[in-house]
Amino acid sequence: MKDLIKFLTRYEKFVFIIMIVVPWLSAPLLGRKTFKRFTLGALFIGIFVFIESLFAHKRLWWLFHKRLFPKVIGELPLIIGPFFIGTLWIMKFTYGNFKRYFLTNFCIDAFFVYIHVPILKKLGYASLIRLSKFNFLLIFLFKAMLLYLFQMIFEKKKIR
Repeated sequence: MKDLIKFLTRYEKFVFIIMIVVPWLSAPLLGRKTFKRFTLGALFIGIFVFIESLFAHKRLWWLFHKRLFPKVIGELPLIIGPFFIGTLWIMKFTYGNFKRYFLTNFCIDAFFVYIHVPILKKLGYASLIRLSKFNFLLIFLFKAMLLYLFQMIFEKKKIR
């Protein structure tokens, strides 16, 4: 683990760039129709997460200790990389079946909160401060509901 931490610290910027680029390599596999259909929802929730992050930093819910750019929030590589593309993939395979959508989001969010966040903390990348893991999970699930609702409204307006 110490060697991994040493490597990640030495090549921090490179790791951030990889974190952004690798998920985007799967974007062509989504298909043009899926990408067009769900991009607005993914952008909406991405912007929401960005604003939420600014609020969370002021309230000290969590803290990202390392950043790609000094004046930009540390969550940016996660938001424009795995979060954005992951949103498109989840919507592609689950939209239209709310139970599958919610269960998929619950599993992915729980994995992130209970497995990935402790790893981020060990690596010195980020940590929860005034927010419990359970409350963090609830925030994720709220955003999942918000995204689904946004997509439903968007598709109803688009049909008219």
